[in-house]
Amino acid sequence: MRRMIATLLLLVGIGLISISVWQLIDTKKQQVQSMEQATDKLQKAKEAQVSRQEFHPAKNETIGILRIPKIEAELPIVEGTDSDDLKKGVGHYTSTAFPGEQDQILLSGHRDTVFRRFGELKKGDEFIVELPYGTFRYKMDDARIVKADDTSIIGSTKPNEVLNLSTCYPFQYVGSAPDRYVIYAYPAEKQS
Repeated sequence: MRRMIATLLLLVGIGLISISVWQLIDTKKQQVQSMEQATDKLQKAKEAQVSRQEFHPAKNETIGILRIPKIEAELPIVEGTDSDDLKKGVGHYTSTAFPGEQDQILLSGHRDTVFRRFGELKKGDEFIVELPYGTFRYKMDDARIVKADDTSIIGSTKPNEVLNLSTCYPFQYVGSAPDRYVIYAYPAEKQS
């Protein structure tokens, strides 16, 4: 009986590990595809000289690239933040603004994939958002930890443009994390 239970536990463990590995491989594959789409879209937009008024992304569409030089990250940005969107890259929260609109921009990502190295970021680190209508630079000013269900961080910041980046916290937590780590970054040209 013990042997049968041990064998069953071993098989369950192998099955769970296999599922986890497959999910990581699938997520990486989707991110690579999204990055190729973003690069292609940005190149075509440069050639066509797309304006902000012409930029109307559809839900689930790859819309640009987020670059974080400090951690050498180049991440595709997807319109939307549901689980399928976040498998493809960084999700743009659809009810928030886009760069250049003088309001809050919220980008979210998983702590165990795209934002794996977020804990290394400090005040003054740069974020570069590339969209079909332009490239926008922001500098990190602050970071806060809030409860996972705290939606008070989502809201208009007009007339001030704020780039918020959020991920689950603690970074090394196993399972559904109880908190969110939120970065506050402001347009670089307004930094002193």
